Amino acid sequence: MPIIHLVRHGKAAAGFGAHADPGLDDTGREQAEATAAALASLGPLPIYSSPLARARETAAPLAERWGITPVIEPRVAEIPSPTEDLADRARWLAGVMQRTWPSLEREPGLADWRDAMVSWVGTQTQDCVVFCHFIAINVIVGAATGAPALISFRPDNGSITQVQVEGGALSLVEMGREAGTHVN
Repeated sequence: MPIIHLVRHGKAAAGFGAHADPGLDDTGREQAEATAAALASLGPLPIYSSPLARARETAAPLAERWGITPVIEPRVAEIPSPTEDLADRARWLAGVMQRTWPSLEREPGLADWRDAMVSWVGTQTQDCVVFCHFIAINVIVGAATGAPALISFRPDNGSITQVQVEGGALSLVEMGREAGTHVN
């Protein structure tokens, strides 16, 4: 039964409402190196990354250690916002994070985004590492535990959450380190 290691990207240089696709700041780069050190003995395993810069940059140190190229996987990208205006996007996200999935079913694209991500994770047939985002990890944990809230826990930057796949169903192995974290 495959174990999926979900890594939240390192600390970004800007938040969700300040930049559309920031890379990592100095702390984030340190977190990426620490995560690579923590996972190094497991591989090489396939590495998948969200297409966003902060996830790709977090994956880079582990990929370098293992001598492989991460596969860019759009299904584990950040939650799709209904607007490109950064200030409106931040306000929208703050409101959405307080809700449950049943109340979000009518939000354009969100159920499809969630279902595509959960389905993709459920099709994994071998252990792998997935570099993604705060809400993406919450989607997978929610699917594994049946939690209806969009936010089940607060994964820290650089933390590793593990889920197991059995017959397409997900189960939680271990939640990653939590922190009073800022979503970025």
